[in-house]
Amino acid sequence: MGSLTALINVARSALIADQAALNVTSNNVANQNTTGYTREVATFTSGDYVTLNGTQEASSGPTVAVSSERNLALERQIQTLQQSVSSSTAEGGVLTQIEDIFGVASSGSSAGSTQIGVALDALFSSFTALAANPSDSATRQGVIGAAQTLATSLNSAANQFSELTTSLNQQAQSTVEQVNALTQTVATLNSQIAKLSPNSDAGTLEDQRQTAIEQLSQYIGLTQTTNVNDNTITLTTRGGTALVVGQQSYNLQESNTGTGTAQILDNTGKNITAGVTGGSLGGLLAGVNTDVPSAVSQLNSIATAIVNQVNTINEGGSTLTGAAGGALFTITGSVADSASGITAASDPAIIAAAASGAGTSDNTNANALAALATTTNASQTGPIQGQTFDGFYASLLSQVGNSAASLNSETTANQTALTQLTTQRDSYSSVNLDEEAANLTQYQRSYEAASKVFTIADSIYASALNLGVESSVS
Repeated sequence: MGSLTALINVARSALIADQAALNVTSNNVANQNTTGYTREVATFTSGDYVTLNGTQEASSGPTVAVSSERNLALERQIQTLQQSVSSSTAEGGVLTQIEDIFGVASSGSSAGSTQIGVALDALFSSFTALAANPSDSATRQGVIGAAQTLATSLNSAANQFSELTTSLNQQAQSTVEQVNALTQTVATLNSQIAKLSPNSDAGTLEDQRQTAIEQLSQYIGLTQTTNVNDNTITLTTRGGTALVVGQQSYNLQESNTGTGTAQILDNTGKNITAGVTGGSLGGLLAGVNTDVPSAVSQLNSIATAIVNQVNTINEGGSTLTGAAGGALFTITGSVADSASGITAASDPAIIAAAASGAGTSDNTNANALAALATTTNASQTGPIQGQTFDGFYASLLSQVGNSAASLNSETTANQTALTQLTTQRDSYSSVNLDEEAANLTQYQRSYEAASKVFTIADSIYASALNLGVESSVS
């Protein structure tokens, strides 16, 4: 009877194993549309055999191990590309806004047709008109109007940059909050996985953790390490700052420096901005700390050079009354913020069209003012040195445009690669209904066969217990 008992045990184990496999298939089908779900597979393993009285008998039937079909290499590549795509997209968005402020993106034309470009050309044109008619009051008023228009254009651009900086700092703060929320989620899932499945696949819990890490990759560049002792994951920034270690998460902080730039601090208050790259946070930091300050600095260079060059020439000439010319432009506040602080005079009487000591019909000084349009700024320091005003401004817009185009190309290329890798990952890990239908048929037939063996064994038992009375076995 020992062999018959073993047969029943094998049949019972087979039923249990087939039922477990059927449950796996059922779970896969039910979660085919669940975001982040990884297809599970049932792996059958034969039981051990023992020898009793010289006869080898099965001591147990098959067992089933359930695991998720994950490709860790693909997952890591996807995360890395996602960080790059999010970073270049965020910084590209900042550069697009810079183009909008200068009016390039909206007009789609040259620097000379932007608001500041038009205002610069109008100022130099007014000087040319003044040289042609140095004592005409309407022409002189035209110079004042052109100067005020340029000052207003520079003020407007500077104010828009200030607003953009504030907005980017707010976005960085919001992104840091998202990062902290997700790292806390990963730490919580680490805790659950360490308790429930420290040495094996944790199934749905690992799916949820992986989904959280993928979302985190959209916000910040990460380095990921799996801890084999308890199946938890350690996450750090690319600069090495801990975000999640085991069951503990570490919050980041965003700090406005007061100068417009942003800083990222770790949980101890240490400045780790340089090590925070990748993801939308990395792109925002590049925008607010590098791209915007660079554009503002060059805008201020134009404003400062305009003030210095125009005022120097105008103050060296004579007005209609023979007095020395006045300052056509004034900077209020810091010279470093000259674009936001530049103002223009309102009195045409301070305009000096004539050379010092010359008569009212002289236009020597007016010609010198008009010549600024084509004169390189050799006496200026900084980036504008050696360039005309129009040339420097066109170069500035070209730099912004080229940077934006380069980032857009990078984003497109990385997005294409990301889509391809995601397709590969999904092909490997997602639910295939055709495959599940085939598995369902296989497991169902196996279950029916095991049931049949159980029924036969039960009938043999009944015949034996009937002491030879014929029994019918179907």
